[in-house]
Amino acid sequence: MIPIIEITNRALNGKPILEKDYDMRVFSPRVRELVKEYGIHYDPAALVPSDDGLADSIFKAAIDLICDVGVYCKDTERIIAFEEKEVRNELKTSFNHAMLGEGMEQRTLLPRKPESKERPWIFSGAGGVTVSNENIFLRLVESYARKIPIANAITTPCLLSVDGINIRAKSPLEIEGSIRTVVLGREALRRAGRPGLPIMNAIGTAESAIALASGLHPDFGLRKTDGYMIAELAELKTDFDLLNRAALLQSLNVPIAGIYGPIYGGFAGGAEGTAITSTAFHIQGILTYGASWTLCFPIHIKYTSSSSLELIWVASAYSQAVSRNTNVPALYYNYTAAGPCTEMVLQEFAAEFIAAVSSGASIETGGVAKGKYFDYLTPIEPMFASEVAYASAGLKRTDANEIVKKIIPKFEDRIPDPPKGKRFQECCDLKTGEPSKECYDIYNKVKKEVIDLGIEFQY
Repeated sequence: MIPIIEITNRALNGKPILEKDYDMRVFSPRVRELVKEYGIHYDPAALVPSDDGLADSIFKAAIDLICDVGVYCKDTERIIAFEEKEVRNELKTSFNHAMLGEGMEQRTLLPRKPESKERPWIFSGAGGVTVSNENIFLRLVESYARKIPIANAITTPCLLSVDGINIRAKSPLEIEGSIRTVVLGREALRRAGRPGLPIMNAIGTAESAIALASGLHPDFGLRKTDGYMIAELAELKTDFDLLNRAALLQSLNVPIAGIYGPIYGGFAGGAEGTAITSTAFHIQGILTYGASWTLCFPIHIKYTSSSSLELIWVASAYSQAVSRNTNVPALYYNYTAAGPCTEMVLQEFAAEFIAAVSSGASIETGGVAKGKYFDYLTPIEPMFASEVAYASAGLKRTDANEIVKKIIPKFEDRIPDPPKGKRFQECCDLKTGEPSKECYDIYNKVKKEVIDLGIEFQY
């Protein structure tokens, strides 16, 4: 692992360049060149490619990209540079697992390979979507732990407010909100009878390094066996706030994730460039943060979701590239266009997770309704998504491709104008968190559709 002091030194003394010049004169042109150089081609007929050569070409292009353009530090306006030999050595000696959870819930997060029969890591829950009050937070997290027995870890919501006052970043409200997120999450898991489950998004409410640090005291309930995420900024960037988190978390010796959302249609270009960039981000997390796992969530620049044909291909191609060529566990996270209590949201989850899991990734259940609206989430969506991901282990890529191509027509035309769905308050019991009959009817209908296409659910 490259010491965080060395990363900081490079950020302070690397090649100076304005951010807009890095984006438009360094990063974007090099991505376009690499797409042509390696002959990488998006094929809508093969949304789950079965060409190992394609995956390996994407990985080689990603190595070239990060060696040629480096990682941009926004605070110093300089490039953190890496040599190819250094990059390859770091990949060979990087962490290849993470121990998470306590007691009977302790598990080891391991890397997977395409078509592996090993079950994916199921990181299930809210995906960091915001909720309006603490009662909904508690009801949701408790329901995740109860209703998703295959969950290896929980992802909690974020709090919108503290005592009715909207949280503002870098204020005492953010500090208090971060502490409450931890306390509430741990209490909800205790109520569900699964107190050992790891919370892998640690402090979802924390937007700043100081807020993260404030919630780390063991009195509040976080443990070394929980998961800790550090963002990587689009595209191939970081800043001192994020490096501060890395410095703190490395000193605490906890499992760190590099998390990133490359933008399809932005500086990364189309599907091919977004796949290369996603793979380079995986490498960036290992190099800059010492990540023991990574999380990718590509975003469509127009639709701000990830279920378009191009991004399903990206999910599969990137997953194959990193799972075939590195030993660091890779997780895939999605943003659905549709909201809760709709057929479309479950169909989106099915298509994306079948593609990703058959390609070697594990999963975090993603942001429903683009993750944009507070309280637009229920236990049904992560429950269904987890079950689909779990059932997709061992699926041949050719079979996955055919299944995905049959699911996509059910929702593709509605991505530009998706159904928003219903808020938690409209379709769940506020006292128990139990979803309505309508939610279960939709769940059962879509689950039967997926079964009829060849997915064998475990229960």
